[in-house]
Amino acid sequence: MLHIHLVAFGKCREPYLREACGEYEKRLRPYCRLETTQLTPTPLPERPSPAQVRAALEAEARLALAAIPSQAIAAALCVEGGQLSSEGFSRWLEEAALRGGRVCFLIGSAHGLDESLKRRAALRLSLSEMTFPHQLARVMLLEQIYRGFQISGGGKYHKQMLE
Repeated sequence: MLHIHLVAFGKCREPYLREACGEYEKRLRPYCRLETTQLTPTPLPERPSPAQVRAALEAEARLALAAIPSQAIAAALCVEGGQLSSEGFSRWLEEAALRGGRVCFLIGSAHGLDESLKRRAALRLSLSEMTFPHQLARVMLLEQIYRGFQISGGGKYHKQMLE
């Protein structure tokens, strides 16, 4: 069984987002072992300087690196990452299960992820060319993980597009 670890900065503050995460976490139980580590973002002033943002990202990277399980294949959600179709993401999850069975997804704070975390990642993944709040990105990632398992198992959740 694939072991998925989600390392995310910040809490899902909005009740509807917490409920959505909870729903997908429940749906994923038969398919994988899912653990979530919520880390506290480094506080920044309202209008931080580039140097303050860099220092905060470096501090957050130290926390995140310590939270990545040993032997886990890391995947960083970042704007410059590549995009995968749902089918492609499903295949990536299948391959990750064969390569060791441990995956760690990294979701940064409002300013993203430090470059050291991106270098550590075997996959840099962008969910879209659009920008989303990191709390919503967590819901979207959980949904795509669930969809990936449904695709692999031939479930009815994912509708195939007709050519």
